[in-house]
Amino acid sequence: MKKNKSKSLNQQLKQAAMQAKGSGTTEHARKLHVKRFSSYLKANNIQIRDISQIKTKYIQGYITQRLEQGVKKRTLKNEMSAIRKVLRMENRSKLANSPLISNEALGLTGDSRKGTKVAITDIQYQEIYQKAFQKSPALAATIEIARVLGLRGEEAVQSCQSLKTWQTALTNGASRLKVIFGTKGGRPRETTILDRTRVINAINNAVAIAEKQNGKLINKATLKQAMTYWRNHCSAIGLTGKLAPHSLRYAFAQDLMRYYKAQGHSEKEVMAMVSMDLGHGDGRGRYIKLVYGNTGVEQ
Repeated sequence: MKKNKSKSLNQQLKQAAMQAKGSGTTEHARKLHVKRFSSYLKANNIQIRDISQIKTKYIQGYITQRLEQGVKKRTLKNEMSAIRKVLRMENRSKLANSPLISNEALGLTGDSRKGTKVAITDIQYQEIYQKAFQKSPALAATIEIARVLGLRGEEAVQSCQSLKTWQTALTNGASRLKVIFGTKGGRPRETTILDRTRVINAINNAVAIAEKQNGKLINKATLKQAMTYWRNHCSAIGLTGKLAPHSLRYAFAQDLMRYYKAQGHSEKEVMAMVSMDLGHGDGRGRYIKLVYGNTGVEQ
């Protein structure tokens, strides 16, 4: 990437974060991570003006401070992933790949993702749904779509673009629906219809709402504004912490596990199929079992 010497370091980092590939949600997180790193440099009077001047010791100091602040290792792994991505975008691959700033060297190994989120229970979901409906029927409809199809937040917000296609597919007897918009890395996938009646009702309701809102579920001018609304209002009704919006996806994943298991599939097959439904590919069964299958809810 060509450098712009008139830009501040923070602006350079932000630009590189925006230009790296990934979904809108990934880009949003990456920008926050590099902004935090830039703020650390400024707060510690590290006077550099260009990404080419970033040194190993600056990254080491940043992670050390974050660990001392009690930030979870998993979070710091994500931050380092963002920093490495930006460094590679700026032809700093040698630094990005340096063993001196590997997760092991930075003391970020030994953590586990097990239990970082939980699957929302049916009772919890009904409470959340009612709060959402009182605030906005459109928000409630988006939450229901996310729950019945196992969608990520951005997928749910952008699902308005697929609602009528899904309606037609359901009318034609489809057992799976294609998720195209808002997917991680822009990779389309298919998700299994578990409760057909509930899915039909959710989609029909969402279509009716979107038709009154310029074809949108979250009626904002831009995707960025829609995602900000989604995150803020989900948090306001209680979808936060371990019950973040992703808990809807965890619950769907566990429904899938029970469904495939009831069909007589082996555990390995179950995890592989769930992984594909969630958009992780068939080779991440162990990851699925650890992250989605052990969330404190009886299987």
